[in-house]
Amino acid sequence: MIICCGEALIDMLPRETPAGEAAFAPYAGGAVFNTAIALGRLGSQVQFFSGLSSDLFGEQLRTVLADSKVDSSPSHISDRPTTLAFVRLLNGHATYAFYDENTAGRMLTAADLPDITADALFFGGISLVVEPCGEAYKALMLREAPTKLTMIDPNIRPGFIKDEAAYRARLNAMLAVADIVKISDEDLTWLTGNHDGASLLGDSATQVVLMTKGAEGATIITRRGQFDVPAVKATVVDTVGAGDTFNAGFLAGLDQAGLLSKAGVAGATNDQLRDAAALGAKSAAITVARAGANPPWAHEL
Repeated sequence: MIICCGEALIDMLPRETPAGEAAFAPYAGGAVFNTAIALGRLGSQVQFFSGLSSDLFGEQLRTVLADSKVDSSPSHISDRPTTLAFVRLLNGHATYAFYDENTAGRMLTAADLPDITADALFFGGISLVVEPCGEAYKALMLREAPTKLTMIDPNIRPGFIKDEAAYRARLNAMLAVADIVKISDEDLTWLTGNHDGASLLGDSATQVVLMTKGAEGATIITRRGQFDVPAVKATVVDTVGAGDTFNAGFLAGLDQAGLLSKAGVAGATNDQLRDAAALGAKSAAITVARAGANPPWAHEL
């Protein structure tokens, strides 16, 4: 069992009515939410933990999770509103206006943390940026990391960061205890100022660093050395949810190989890690070939 811990929100995507009026359509989203959806579709037992609203958008999020076989029962439900992200497209580039103050996800605290029965925990996304939920997720990871497998993908969005010092301190604390760190080459540069993924190993608990490089694939770095895993060629419609799906594929691969534990990952062979990353790459290739974050089901592979 894997539990994904982080944001769920509603992306309000621009549309046009039959009368030619500008409108917005609500779609369930969020980086960690997408990873949970992808894991459910790939056949892993998966739970989702976040602060979810009892409003109509919160109901939509829970329905979408259930439709992809994700158990959202660990989530904390409140009557605060759901986070909304209004998307504006300018010359094909998306800009976002977030409505996140006092929302169910934002106001999550350490008092709302669930008991964990899963074997592995996944963290990441913009949920780690803001208060108080960022501190709540950090507390959960630090609480469970001594005995449970943990993975983090910071998925850094510099334009969303208001207090960089606090955010860096939180990330550094979580990275230090993570068994698996997934990070893009761009995020690595922002975080460390260099392109050396091995620098994340150091004296941390980390056993595996997955450094993704877009169309160039990924580099897997362990304490034994490093090797590359190629991307799977695809006709790209958009890249929304690609990294989130890669994360899910990698975790699903570990799950299928019986490696979903601290000891399992620490003792995994290069071939086993390569196979897990290849599942992530294959799954992500299907996601980018269709619009939006729409991860594949296992039968599509």
